[in-house]
Amino acid sequence: MELLKGKTAMVTGGTRGIGLAVVRTFLKNGASVALCGSRQETVDKALEQLKAENPDYKVIGLCPDLQNPSEIEQAVNTVKETFGSFDIIVNNAGVSARESIYDYKPEDFSRTMELNVNALFYCSQAAAKVMKEQGGGVILNTSSMVSLYGQPSGVAYPSSKFAVNGMTKSLARELGKDNIRVNAVAPGVTKTDMVAALPEAVIKPIIAGIPLGRVGEPEDVANAFLYLASDLASYVTGEILSVDGAART
Repeated sequence: MELLKGKTAMVTGGTRGIGLAVVRTFLKNGASVALCGSRQETVDKALEQLKAENPDYKVIGLCPDLQNPSEIEQAVNTVKETFGSFDIIVNNAGVSARESIYDYKPEDFSRTMELNVNALFYCSQAAAKVMKEQGGGVILNTSSMVSLYGQPSGVAYPSSKFAVNGMTKSLARELGKDNIRVNAVAPGVTKTDMVAALPEAVIKPIIAGIPLGRVGEPEDVANAFLYLASDLASYVTGEILSVDGAART
């Protein structure tokens, strides 16, 4: 059963890790997808990988500057013109941080907030305008487990994800009348390239704090996005769905 058959999606931060898993999962479920990345090189690499897996996938690659609202609007319009509609956006692009507050540079704090919060607003605004015109759609955001519990350093990252949660819940209330659902997924520790490279001595204590006894796979998170994007979640909006194995930090 293809849960997204006939739907069109755009995924930011879609060239690797969780974003690429979301793109792949959406394609497997019948969607047409535009994956977005920060560099043409990484976009082309992801497209090549996906086409090697299935040459029939309906997928294109884009490189909009997510800090430039006009480029985002252009990307959204390109997706609609290419595929005929614009049904789903997954705001997944973001940066993390681990600096101590004593060493934090104001420009680094601002950079994290710009990409994790401001860009999400720009993308959601551009998508909502098109979705309203066509009668509805789905906006999905990548939050984090630290948006619920904080973290002991790198304060900009959890602060930005708290903001993502607030924007998600507020937009859900504002856009419901336009048949636009807005939800977020809050992943826990997930086996991205960075986590996979951690030595066993580092990863073992992390796993010990996860009741399910393992770190998450990108596909675990992608499946949560699939559910929220599909009609199975047609009465779900304003939710922050934790996918963290019940980890609590």
